[in-house]
Formats: sequence, structure tokens, C-alpha cells
Amino acid sequence: MAQAMRPNTATSLFATDGKPHPLQDTLLAITLVLGITAFVSAMFHNLHLLSSWTGLIGILTGAYGQFISETTRERTLLIIGLGAAAVGFFLGMAHGGLFGGVIGG
Repeated sequence: MAQAMRPNTATSLFATDGKPHPLQDTLLAITLVLGITAFVSAMFHNLHLLSSWTGLIGILTGAYGQFISETTRERTLLIIGLGAAAVGFFLGMAHGGLFGGVIGG
């Protein structure tokens, strides 16, 4: 019954394990920023270079973040960032791609 003796220090549903995770938190922040940037810039046809590149980098950082994540909070926010990055990436690819007609243009 060691669980019953431990004080409940959880402050939210996504409570961390009480240990610092600087690498995971950095990847989480980078993935969220890149995902939001890719998603918003994908709404504009002429920003396809920005949306496709930030989406691609956001997908890669989010995937690695998922691989090394340790808490539910990290995994939840990484999935949100990954989803936004993927939508931005695919819309950016549909609008012109990573190189925008520079190659073979």
C-alpha cells in the first residue's frame, strides 16, 4: 500500500513524474511552434515553401520527441504539434512543394 501513503502532488491530468525533462520539453516546444507555423502558413498559397519546410521539420522533431517522451503531457502535446505540422506539410506540398518549381521549373 505504498501508493496510499504517497501524497498526491499532481496538479493536472497530464501530471509529470516530477523529474525535469529538458530535451523532451525542448522538442515539444519546437514541434508546437513548427506545427502552428506550418498550419497557419499553409492557408496561403504563396507561402508553400514555408509551410512545407516547417511541416517537414516539425514532423521529424515530433517523431523523435514521441520516441523519447516519458510523460502523458509530452505525448499529448507532441501529437497535437505533429498533426498541425503534417497538415501544413501536406498542404504545402499540394501548393507547390519543398522547392517550389526551382528544380526543373
